[in-house]
Amino acid sequence: MKLVPYLVRKYLRFDRSQPFITISAIFAFLGVSIGLMVLIISMAIMNGTAKEFKDRISTMSYPITILPTSLDSNIYKAELEYLRQKFPNFIFSPYIDSQVIIKMGKEMEGGIIFGVDFESESKINKIIKKAYIGSDINSTFDIMLGKGIVDSFSLIKGDKVTILFTKMQPGGFSTMPTMKRFTYKAKFDSGMQAYDNAYLYTSIDALRRVLGLKGGSFSGIHVSTPNPMKDIKKIQKALPSHLGVIGWWQQNGNLFSAMALEKKALFIVLMLIVLVASLNIISSLLMTVMNRRREIALLLSLGASKKEIKNAFFMLGSVIGGAGVLFGTFLGLLGLYILSNFDIIKLPADVYMTSKLPIDLSMVDFLSIFFGAIFIVLLSSFYPAKKATQIDVLETLRNE
Repeated sequence: MKLVPYLVRKYLRFDRSQPFITISAIFAFLGVSIGLMVLIISMAIMNGTAKEFKDRISTMSYPITILPTSLDSNIYKAELEYLRQKFPNFIFSPYIDSQVIIKMGKEMEGGIIFGVDFESESKINKIIKKAYIGSDINSTFDIMLGKGIVDSFSLIKGDKVTILFTKMQPGGFSTMPTMKRFTYKAKFDSGMQAYDNAYLYTSIDALRRVLGLKGGSFSGIHVSTPNPMKDIKKIQKALPSHLGVIGWWQQNGNLFSAMALEKKALFIVLMLIVLVASLNIISSLLMTVMNRRREIALLLSLGASKKEIKNAFFMLGSVIGGAGVLFGTFLGLLGLYILSNFDIIKLPADVYMTSKLPIDLSMVDFLSIFFGAIFIVLLSSFYPAKKATQIDVLETLRNE
C-alpha cells in the first residue's frame, strides 16, 4: 500500500536527466487547466446570452397569444369573458393591431400599432408597465412609441404624429389611406431594435374608431399564466374551433434551436481542447514508463505486483490531470466573478440588447464540464498505466 504513493511522489519530482518528461507533464497540466477555464467561461456566456434573449423576447412577444385561425374572423367579448371565468388565475389582455406608416414631416417609417387596455397590458408586459406608470396618457388618441421611433423622428412629448393605416377611404376620384394624428405621450425601451423601431401602442377604443371596427371584437388576446408551457394546453382545450393559441417559444423556435445547436457545437469543440491537452498526459506517462523500464522490472522481480505498478502510473496521470481540472475550474470561476462584477468588456447595447456581458453558468453545464474533463483525464491515464505492466522483466534486466 505504501509503494504506490511513494512511486507517485518520486515520479512527480523534477528529473534532471530527463527534463522533457517534467516539461511535458507541466504542459499537460496547463493545457487541461486553460481548456477547462475557456470551456466554463464560454458556456456561461452562451447561457447568459440565451437567457437575455429569452427574457427580452418573451416579454415583448408575450407568454401566450390567442388568435383567430382565419384572417377574416375575430375574437369577441363573450369569448374573452368565458376565458376569464374559466381561468381566473390567468391574466388576459385583448388587443387590436394593424400595420401602419408613421409620418413626421417628410420622413416615414413602417410599424405595427396595437390598441390595448393599458391597465391590463401593464399586468402582462413589464416594459409597457414601466413606460405607462407616471405617463400622462389619458385621452383617446394618445400614443406610446418605441425608443427607436422617438429617436428616429427626434420627438418631444406632446408632438403630433401622423399615422397612415392600411384601411382605404374615398377621397375625390380615388381612394386614399386612412390617416390620423396621435399625440406622443410615452416612450418604452425594450432594448431590442426590432420592437423599439416598429411597435406603437394606443388605446383600444382609439384604434377601433380609426379602423371602423364594431365594439366587442378583438384581433387577439395576450395571456400571462404561471406556467405558459403547461397552461397553453389547458387554454387550447377550452377554445372554440375558430381560435388558436401560440406560445412565445413557438414563435421564436428557430432562433432558440439555432442557439442550442451552437451551444452544443461549442461545448464539443472546446472539450476537444481538454482532450488534446490530455494527450500530453499520455505522452508524459509513456516517456516515464520507457525511462523507468529497468526500475519497474527490478520492482516486479522484488515482489511488487503488476496491479501496484499499474495503480502507481494511473494515479500519477490522475494527479497531473486532476490538478489541472481543479486549477482550471478555479480559473474559470474566478474569470466569471471578474466578468460579472467588473465592466471589463462592454457591448454595444443596440446590437446585443445589453451593454454588460451576460453571464449565467447553469449547474448542469458545470457538472457536465467538470465530470467530462475528469473522464477524459482518467481515460488518458489508463493506457500508459496498462503499458507499464507489460514489461518483460527477464529481458529488461538482462539487456538494460
